Amino acid sequence: MAKAGKKYFAAAQKIERREYNLEEAIPLIQKIKFARFDETVEVHMRLGVDPKHADQMVRGTVVLPNGLGKSKKVLVIASGDKIKEAEAAGADYFGGEEMVNKIQQESWMDYDAVVATPDMMRSVGRLGKILGPRGLMPNPKTGTVTTDVAKAVQEVKAGKVEFRVDKTGVIHAPVGKVGFDTGKLLENASTLIQAVVRAKPAAAKGKYVRSATVCSTMGPGVHLDVTTYNVKQV
Repeated sequence: MAKAGKKYFAAAQKIERREYNLEEAIPLIQKIKFARFDETVEVHMRLGVDPKHADQMVRGTVVLPNGLGKSKKVLVIASGDKIKEAEAAGADYFGGEEMVNKIQQESWMDYDAVVATPDMMRSVGRLGKILGPRGLMPNPKTGTVTTDVAKAVQEVKAGKVEFRVDKTGVIHAPVGKVGFDTGKLLENASTLIQAVVRAKPAAAKGKYVRSATVCSTMGPGVHLDVTTYNVKQV
């Protein structure tokens, strides 16, 4: 642990005490990496909202143009022809009531996303205590409760990311891997940030993006200049 601490401190020393624009921050994160594995790059944004109020909740999804560097395993819970549609679209697992039972009886969790058709939600609702805490419960707002299962599967596979403000008003989201081409990582991060900006609730007043940082899994954070993200915002 001490060795890792020294590496973290050495990396932090290479970050100036100022705010960086995204075009500077991304290559810097890649330059100062020290972990032996291909770390995930994350964006953290502190927003000027109070999530205790429903009209200030910030939640949404965005398909990152260059994916996340990992193909997600998708489970589709559907009925009839929608099961065949899920299979054709590339879902890793698909089925109906038997999938619900498998999760309930075996605490089966070998998947990264769950898509369900509306007619199956009465059964899927029984899985709330299992899927909910893991952020896997299908929801119409995130496009994971839908009759268009093919589109839902394809979007998840393409790098669809869900973002949701936590109780402290902060959004945490992955945007790719340190080993990505810099331009692709920059495009992903910019896409995520812009999606969060567009999701600003009408009830949010004052400065919306209070602060933002970008970092790798093990590395120190680089503070971003959020001035441009607050332009034309009340």
